[in-house]
Amino acid sequence: MTAELYARLIDLGCAGFLLCAVLVLWRRRLSGIVTPFAAQGLCLAAVVATRGVYTQHAGLIAVAGLVGLLRAVVLPHLIRRALVRTGETRESDPLVNVPASLLAAALLTLLAYAVSGPIIALTPGPSTRAVPAALAVVLIGLFVLVTRTRALSQVVGFLLLDNGITLIAFLTTTGVPLVVELGVSMDVLLAVLVLQVLTVRMRAAFGRTDLNDLRELAD
Repeated sequence: MTAELYARLIDLGCAGFLLCAVLVLWRRRLSGIVTPFAAQGLCLAAVVATRGVYTQHAGLIAVAGLVGLLRAVVLPHLIRRALVRTGETRESDPLVNVPASLLAAALLTLLAYAVSGPIIALTPGPSTRAVPAALAVVLIGLFVLVTRTRALSQVVGFLLLDNGITLIAFLTTTGVPLVVELGVSMDVLLAVLVLQVLTVRMRAAFGRTDLNDLRELAD
């Protein structure tokens, strides 16, 4: 793989990665946010695999397979199953509406590019030039956590945040060892399983999964 092709593939993968996060903000249907999240997992795996092929690092290619399996197949399947069990279909009452959310995503992306300038200047290259896109996804994930009220929407926000941090790690280092990625992946999987159980319990207790209902626990 030539350096030019490598740079183009990294840029394409990170652009798709960021676009998927924006699509999560755009969709109001809970089932509609699962597909872009799964597609983001594929983009993440593609970027890792591209780095593995370019650097001829077999470990990175193996990690890419693990990342793709967990983040593009297993986690979306768990979220879809939770949606079926709760019976909810829409993010009916977000704290910020869709147009304002998309504007916020644009501003957060500009912020990510602004604060990433010193990193790019320190070690210029195709990988570091893609760091702002990963950082923008981290910020968008935090924005989803703050502005969405449905439990499953916040689960996806947490996973967007984790995806962004993972991509930054792969872009700014020579790669995460397979054992480390396996441990982190198991932690994320366990967290999602726990959140899935809590979501179903909230549905049974309150009739919906709006996190504002948890304020009643303080009474």
